[in-house]
Amino acid sequence: MKEIYFGKGEIVFNEGEEGNSFFQVLDGKAGVYVNYKKENEIKLTDVVAGQYFGELAVIESTPRSTTVVSESGVNVIEISGTSLSEYFSEQPDKIIAIINNIGDRIRDLSNEYSEAKSVLKSIEENSADKSNESFIKKIQKYINHYKASVNLHKPSVEATRDENSIFDEKACNNMEVYAKNTIIFKQGEAGNCMYAVYGGRVSIYSDYGTVNQQKLTDLVSGEFFGEMGMLSQEVRSATAVADEDGTYVEIITEDGLENLFKTNPREVDNILRHISRRLRKLTDSYFNVCKKIYENS
Repeated sequence: MKEIYFGKGEIVFNEGEEGNSFFQVLDGKAGVYVNYKKENEIKLTDVVAGQYFGELAVIESTPRSTTVVSESGVNVIEISGTSLSEYFSEQPDKIIAIINNIGDRIRDLSNEYSEAKSVLKSIEENSADKSNESFIKKIQKYINHYKASVNLHKPSVEATRDENSIFDEKACNNMEVYAKNTIIFKQGEAGNCMYAVYGGRVSIYSDYGTVNQQKLTDLVSGEFFGEMGMLSQEVRSATAVADEDGTYVEIITEDGLENLFKTNPREVDNILRHISRRLRKLTDSYFNVCKKIYENS
């Protein structure tokens, strides 16, 4: 780790560069951009004291998807990707801070995504007042975001290899086994933990037990679910059901993450990758909606 100062207007890193380190802001402010200094430049957000940036490239071994620029002079700590385990070992509370940082971005982008889908629906149904100034601004925002075309990168094969072997049942402190059709959590309930599947199968449903029931996905050994309940205590957006007898899962709480890193650091690495990919997948979906707004406007 090292402390670095960037003066106003200095670039911390550029879109497309390899990501070998990430940063925490000590004081000051940095702006996050796509297509920086180009005609279709878009500023996505600001990062301020206490927040992290650049971690996704390190977690997933992918190029930088944005350019980060010092807005007013910014002091940061740079953490090398090769010393991430050492960083967590010395400061295990930072695991929670980084996961929550990504969770905050997922929550904010989810709100943007919902609004964008609402705008698209109004356009497709011709139910919007397209002369309304506020609606025009909304449309233009999503068109600009589409034109910015964030370059989404898939994780490498090497980064994802052997992920199903990261679980260590001997190191697990909070395991539960379920019979087939056991409801693990229900849509609409408050959540405060996430789960790791060790064996069997878990199915995720919307509107479970109603005429509108729809299976969203199946999860098997090596996969996680329910993370947003742990990150922000949000109500569950779907219902999780054990789909086989002998389905066994590990219950992971925020308080238990530090101990989990001590007993099975590779599993914590994979939780970071899982949450990071959820953000990237959501970002991809968001920009696809922006594209449709552009094509229908």
